[in-house]
Amino acid sequence: MNWFWAVLMLFWTGGFAWAADNVRTALKHRHERKTELLEAARQERLAIEAAHRSPEPVCGCTHHLAKHDRQGRCHERVEVPTAWDENKKPLRYEAGRCNCQQYVGPQPLSRVFAEELTDRA
Repeated sequence: MNWFWAVLMLFWTGGFAWAADNVRTALKHRHERKTELLEAARQERLAIEAAHRSPEPVCGCTHHLAKHDRQGRCHERVEVPTAWDENKKPLRYEAGRCNCQQYVGPQPLSRVFAEELTDRA
């Protein structure tokens, strides 16, 4: 029966608080690790899905190439600032045409030639 009083005295003085605190922090860290693993799995799934998508034909103005005519002019409507404040921040916008011109620079290389790296001598 003496052990009962010893346990009761330990309980009254807060001796079990360290055990409860250790259990609480262990469960908290376990939850954080689980959520990190779930987030990593979600990011991996999104990356795989993005890798399987075909690339979108987009101009430098971020509009689709279907919005450009054969001369390369963009026909998309954008907001154009018309009034500014003393800090040169736009106050008012109006609808206007995108004034970009589609990129017509050199095409990337379609084929690359590389010599073999082994020595034949």
